[in-house]
Amino acid sequence: MLSLLKIRNVALIDSITVEFGPGLNLLTGETGSGKSIIVDSLGALIGGRASADIIKGDCDAAEIEGIFSIADNTGIQGLLSESGIDVDSGEVIIRREILRSGRNRIFINDRLVTAAFLKSAGTFLAEIFGQGEYASLYESSEHRELLDDYAGLRLLRNRVSEAFAEFAAARDRLASLDRDESERLQMLDTLRFQINEISSVNLDLSEINDLEEGKRRLANTGKLTELSSEALSLLYENDDSTLSTLDRAMRRIDELATFDRQFAGYKEGLDAARAVLEDLSFAVREFAAGIEFSPSRLDEIETRLAEINRIARKYGGTVESALSHLEEAKKKLAEIESAEESKEAAAEAMAQARKKYLSLAGELSAERKRYASEYSRAVTRELKTVALDKAKFEVRIQSQAEEEENDASFGPAGIDKVEFYFSANPGEAPKPLAKIASGGEASRLMLILKTVARHDSAGRSMIFDEVDAGIGGRIAEAVGERLRSLAARGQVLCVTHQAQVASKADRHFVVEKAYSRGKTQIGVRLLDTAGRIEEIARMLAGEKITAAARENAKELIASSR
Repeated sequence: MLSLLKIRNVALIDSITVEFGPGLNLLTGETGSGKSIIVDSLGALIGGRASADIIKGDCDAAEIEGIFSIADNTGIQGLLSESGIDVDSGEVIIRREILRSGRNRIFINDRLVTAAFLKSAGTFLAEIFGQGEYASLYESSEHRELLDDYAGLRLLRNRVSEAFAEFAAARDRLASLDRDESERLQMLDTLRFQINEISSVNLDLSEINDLEEGKRRLANTGKLTELSSEALSLLYENDDSTLSTLDRAMRRIDELATFDRQFAGYKEGLDAARAVLEDLSFAVREFAAGIEFSPSRLDEIETRLAEINRIARKYGGTVESALSHLEEAKKKLAEIESAEESKEAAAEAMAQARKKYLSLAGELSAERKRYASEYSRAVTRELKTVALDKAKFEVRIQSQAEEEENDASFGPAGIDKVEFYFSANPGEAPKPLAKIASGGEASRLMLILKTVARHDSAGRSMIFDEVDAGIGGRIAEAVGERLRSLAARGQVLCVTHQAQVASKADRHFVVEKAYSRGKTQIGVRLLDTAGRIEEIARMLAGEKITAAARENAKELIASSR
């Protein structure tokens, strides 16, 4: 149950706090007062989309927070406990921050969570039935969802979905192996050519560096000779070479050491320095002796580099990509060469996966058919509560025959096409739901279809956004009674424009728009008895409230007790 809602910096809302209670919570207000903003905020709180567009114009972020009582909601308790989120308090506090950058930060009981996790948690906390759902109500897939919800078939359907995924993967695997023979041979020729071409070059990542270094040395023999000769002269061969100068300095230090022992400590370091310089001199002399310009060797290196670069360019641009292509080509070649043997195994695997899928899908189909008539009767019975006394409702199921070769109608939800048929008038044959023209009938039918399907609310709040659109009078009275009976089983929140519905409220809130200093602000007030009379009178009479409207409002409230 949603007990508290806080909204800050959303659209025209600066900051509002609404305390909801058990039973029927109703929100009313003039058109454009901001009721839809509150419903949209609730949607974001339970996992709906929330973009930076909702942030109040001069603010950097928006924030929506809700407190849910979950003492009777075992579903959300289990989900949060499995995720390591504390639920001992019996409450869940969800806070969602929407930043101007488009990023969202979501917290459940102060634990940072993902949007996907919030959406999963939200399904246990509340469900919104909005005007936008009318379109989905005409789709066969939605009919199947509602029937499955009513029959409690979610677990079985998940197993069917997993089996379908296995079957689809096996089918795709077989299709990939079942190539035309000429295409297969052409692919074999191509792969063998590529493997031979790359392998013949004997690519080695370390060889490239060695070749490049050798090329640079051969191209710069003159400069290398000059540099090594000059370095050798400075280090060793000149009279004033570094080694000669160091030797003279060392002799002077030895003499100083006879007068002051502190200089004796430097002898070891000087000896080491001399050894390094001597080793370096020998290395330079050896390097200089090895310098030799060889045009033939340079040609050989350049030819080898050109060969390597040609293969690299052809197969991805680098030696690494060419070697990767070689391994991939070898793998594909092995697969194709063993294709005949693999095809038999793949065909058997697909047959087994298909058999498993059809077995589970058949079980699911049988359960749907078993519950279809029960759901039909339950909906027909409940339609009477919303002034559709003569209405007929049927669930029709068309299944893909198991023996048919065509698997096109197989899917993760099973082999059934479920379609609802409806007739509002006696003597009129039920027709597909999509052919219903009356908006008032559609809104009432949606209310019944959804609430009957979700007969076990399991602690979830039910939120209706103008589900009474397009009706009035006696019918609005019936819808109000239906909402109140639902609220007896669990919390209901409802946005309404109907006075007859508003009179049924356990808690009645009015959403108002105010203007101050050139700014528009939205507020929400909990109405007392006098406030309810005034608001319902406004709903009845319009802008100019009459004494008769107030009396009518009092009668509506009194008759609803």
